[in-house]
Amino acid sequence: MHGVPGIARSESIHNRIFWSISFISFTIVMIYFVVKSILSYYEYPTQIDINIIREWPQYFPAVSICNAGPFRLDRFLEAFYNYTDRINATNTNNRSELPLSMVDYIGSFVIDSINANQSLNPYFYSLSSMLYTCRFNSYPCTIDNFISFISVTHGLCHTFNAKMKNETNENYVRYGNEHGGNGLLEMEFYVHSHQYIPYYWTGVGMVALVHDNTQLPSIETAGIYLNPGHKHKLGYKKKTTSLLSPPYTTCTDRVSLSMKIMYENYYNGADYGYTQSICQQLCEQTYAYEKCGCISPYLWNARSLVLPSTKKTVQAPVCKYIHSNPCYDRAVDELLSSTDLQEKYCSDCSTECLISEFLIQKSALESPVEWQMNGIKAFVEKSTVPLPTDWSTNWENHIKKNYLALSIVRETTVVEENKQSAQLTIVDVLSNIGGQTGLWIGISFLSVMEFIEMLYRLIRHQYYLIRFKLQERKHIAPEEIM
Repeated sequence: MHGVPGIARSESIHNRIFWSISFISFTIVMIYFVVKSILSYYEYPTQIDINIIREWPQYFPAVSICNAGPFRLDRFLEAFYNYTDRINATNTNNRSELPLSMVDYIGSFVIDSINANQSLNPYFYSLSSMLYTCRFNSYPCTIDNFISFISVTHGLCHTFNAKMKNETNENYVRYGNEHGGNGLLEMEFYVHSHQYIPYYWTGVGMVALVHDNTQLPSIETAGIYLNPGHKHKLGYKKKTTSLLSPPYTTCTDRVSLSMKIMYENYYNGADYGYTQSICQQLCEQTYAYEKCGCISPYLWNARSLVLPSTKKTVQAPVCKYIHSNPCYDRAVDELLSSTDLQEKYCSDCSTECLISEFLIQKSALESPVEWQMNGIKAFVEKSTVPLPTDWSTNWENHIKKNYLALSIVRETTVVEENKQSAQLTIVDVLSNIGGQTGLWIGISFLSVMEFIEMLYRLIRHQYYLIRFKLQERKHIAPEEIM
């Protein structure tokens, strides 16, 4: 340590004042920078390190698929007209068709069915009615290799290769190199667009999503539209982003009770992890239920809620559509504009700690070709879906308007890995402190030990002086008495 010896060896008052002022000034500067270094560490600064790694073998991703049109007209009409009869809203005698004037009641019918705990599954397209062929790495796959879930927008959807809580011979997470392949899923579909509800859905085709095996498929927002008359190829590259756990970030992987119940009710045994968007939807639903007594008609697959005040689980009823029940809209606006309400209802809705993405490159060819037509025709005629009235004379045109093929293929074994790391560690902080103390007043660990040794010697010297004086007094006292 410099400065203190200068004070000690000073032979004049001016020299001592100079060294004292210098030592105190540099000590103050040193303390400032040391404190700043410590505070910088507790701000927990981070950086993203990008690595390009080769990962093979790797898990083949999950693939979710839906018919773009949710309802089958032949299954839907009877139940729908029974509902409109009950509310005295039927305005047609032809129950084999749906006029434009009746379309506005479809939403009310769906909400009424949900609130009565009636299943909508009979009105959706089953996978067996759409899936013509399926092959994974050239080996056949069947409808037993898929699990189903319900999308509010697209009805009954189906996922291949989702991670299951209880894996079976049919449903387990497959590696891309299974059967000696390179990771290729090929499927052919027939969408039966003549059974789409008129005036209700604009567009014909399928919706697909490539996602992680443990990720809930947000197919309404992230799905890719696939139009008939083509063979589509979705080539994927894997990208992962991993964030540091608290205190560096607020990320979480904890699946809440509400989310677990939602997964159990709508995703047929899939072992999905935490998803921030679902957490946000559930907290909005919970607040809206407490304010309005019902939840959003656009998120009716998130009805099972855990109330924060009582921790009770409730099966919430669905509100009428927002234009006739504005309470839900106001409640969500109120929640999102209040920090206190966000903290109470949505405090768990942080970013995921691990995010796996699949970057898609899309391309397509015109399909089917002539030699495929008879096989597709035979499949459609065996289906449980009624044929179009002009099928016998116009079946080729119907096939071209309803057939599509989809290939999911791994483009590369290279994975982009984005990993968050701490900019400052304990070692960095100690190094900064050592640098500042050494720069300004010359302190190092050795100089600290030298200072301790000096204090020890001074104390020891002082101890012997005091001891010597005490002994001297003992010898002098008797002589004085005599």
